[in-house]
Amino acid sequence: MSQRRLKLLKILAPLLLLVAGAMASVAMVRLRPEVETRSPDRKPPLVRTEVVQLENRQYHVKSQGTVGPRTESQLVPEVSGRVTWVSPSLASGGFFETGETLFKIDPYDYQQAVIQARAEVARAKLRLAQEEAEARVARKEWGDLGNGEAKALTLREPQLEEARAALAAAEARLDKTERDLDRTRFRAPYAGRVREEKVDVGQFVSVGAPVATIYSVDYAEVRLPLPNDELAYLEIPLDYRDDPQTNPGPRVVLRSEFAGKTFEWEGRIVRTEGEIDPTSRMVHVVAQIKDPYAKGADPERPPLAVGMFVQAEIEGRMVTEVAVLPRAALRGRDQLLVVDANDRLRFRQVTVDRTTGTEVIVAGGIESGERVCLSPLEAVTDGMLVRTFDTDSDAAAGGQS
Repeated sequence: MSQRRLKLLKILAPLLLLVAGAMASVAMVRLRPEVETRSPDRKPPLVRTEVVQLENRQYHVKSQGTVGPRTESQLVPEVSGRVTWVSPSLASGGFFETGETLFKIDPYDYQQAVIQARAEVARAKLRLAQEEAEARVARKEWGDLGNGEAKALTLREPQLEEARAALAAAEARLDKTERDLDRTRFRAPYAGRVREEKVDVGQFVSVGAPVATIYSVDYAEVRLPLPNDELAYLEIPLDYRDDPQTNPGPRVVLRSEFAGKTFEWEGRIVRTEGEIDPTSRMVHVVAQIKDPYAKGADPERPPLAVGMFVQAEIEGRMVTEVAVLPRAALRGRDQLLVVDANDRLRFRQVTVDRTTGTEVIVAGGIESGERVCLSPLEAVTDGMLVRTFDTDSDAAAGGQS
């Protein structure tokens, strides 16, 4: 091959390669398959639902308070004197029965006063007998010798009345001295327990000076504060003037922890207090528990002692045919999201009877068997399509797996 041809071939070869590559590219573009265009597949949101079941529900209202006695008294001597004897029951925490002697005061001075009073009564009776005899003599003499109507002084009527009054005064003094003598033995006014005592043998006590504080053990009471709106769920006896209450109040269960265990006592709400707390706007009801220091069925249960802090659960009114739903089902104040048969969301206005921290009780606007949305959704439109799974069926499936 000549030198000239070889040089020409070197120049044309790259050009031929470029032309061949361009032709191949054009052929590939023309022969490529058609691309199918698709819109993105967007699935409806997945929400949790709960099937509505109408039921009857007993309301309960919770509160707390401190146990106190129904009756509390201060022991105050009615006579003065030196204490000669004190009952072992008259000590802080001691129990006593009705009529039991708690302490005695030296009775000597009061015994002497009784003797003197009896002597005065005897003298007064003697004087009255003498005046009655003289009055009879005066009436007889006037009947025999007098003329006309006799004056009262002539018939000794004033003297007779004065003698009778003197006898009555002497008998009153005797009664007082006997009562004072009886009061030297101080007896318990009711069955109770001693909160505090400050009297001992040899101590001189004065009239009106408290020597002990006691309280009754027949009933205990607990003062329970309630928000005003919680009263709607209770059947509390209302106190009207001249309208005595005969129906018992609602049942209340008291719970308290003692020695690491929780124990229960039962009682009744007996009254509401006369005022509403002006600061907290709370209404206070009073629960009463019978025989708080008696042994119950549980031998480990302690007595319901004064000062014990208790949690109270008050039995409220019964409602029928209501839907009890999780608190998350409620939208706003009175709206639910109901999922219809076509899996579309529908706004539903309902009648809410009560809401708590965990549940909402619906009294109207919803039927049994309907599905209620529980999932939080940011943007909701009426009729929006959703995918659902029922919380009850999901929980059942999880239990079977």
